[in-house]
Amino acid sequence: MELNLGVWAITIGALAILILMDFVIVSRKPHEVRFGEALGWSIFYIVVAIAFGIGVWLWQGSDFGTQYFTAYLVEKSLSVDNLFVFIIILTQFAVPSNLHQRVLLVGVVLALVMRAIFIAIGAAALAAFAFTFVIFGAILIWTGIQLMRHRNEDPDPMDNPVIRLVRRKLPFTDDYDGTKLFTTVAGARVATPLLFVMIAIGATDLLFALDSIPATFGVTQEPYLVFTANAFALLGLRALYFLLRGLLDKLVYLSTGLSVILIFIGFKLVLTYFHEVFPDSVPKIPTNVSLGVIIGVLIIVGITSYLKVRKDPTAVAHAGRMTGSKERTD
Repeated sequence: MELNLGVWAITIGALAILILMDFVIVSRKPHEVRFGEALGWSIFYIVVAIAFGIGVWLWQGSDFGTQYFTAYLVEKSLSVDNLFVFIIILTQFAVPSNLHQRVLLVGVVLALVMRAIFIAIGAAALAAFAFTFVIFGAILIWTGIQLMRHRNEDPDPMDNPVIRLVRRKLPFTDDYDGTKLFTTVAGARVATPLLFVMIAIGATDLLFALDSIPATFGVTQEPYLVFTANAFALLGLRALYFLLRGLLDKLVYLSTGLSVILIFIGFKLVLTYFHEVFPDSVPKIPTNVSLGVIIGVLIIVGITSYLKVRKDPTAVAHAGRMTGSKERTD
């Protein structure tokens, strides 16, 4: 895709307007989000993402259109796994329900910034050093294996070394004070639990970006499509949280399915590199095949999870991916 700076500027400006709309209209006054509101915003962001994909299809052709939709589906699937960790963080820190929306919105903004940085670095690395495909592939295969190993474990946000350091260095209170990160208690300025929540959300965003960006580059090597697929998947994350939080525990095989997807894309990246080196000997997995595999895995996850919960109502899902990533950073 040959794009000028004007296209990037218009795209980033449109995304900024959507984020600003969230801050000004949706979460200006913290409140508990009801199902109807969450459903409406979820549909809105999905429609916007699909409309953008159709625009790419008509503008750049079916190949790039398919790449965008495949990348979006990968990121949307991984974002559901993010929600498990967000739920654990919000629950463990006992965040008041009326603050959930603001916390998630800040988390989305942080995730967008971090992923934009990683996309720029990844695109430059791929352009300058083709072996980056193998490195990205190895990261995804390793992450997928770790996710499979830790699929029945929940992470502990308090194990985060940054949170431990901040708690040692700053005086803090156990009481929230609205949306304030710092407050005054007995004349002293102290940190509120919301500061630790934001740190935990930011650390989570960083870890997920390390995994999801290589996964998206495994589907398309176009930085514009990688960025927009990530952006549209993340923008709908907040609404999706409120829509699915009562159902997430029922997706008991989601971590297993995502591990399969990550390992598959990892091998696809490795094959991409060797296909460039040995074009006549090593095949390249087409994007439409990748799309079919991802859709098939997600369908199997949904059906098997439903059957498992129907047979055993006590079965619940776990956020093993965070635990797997955490091993890399401790």
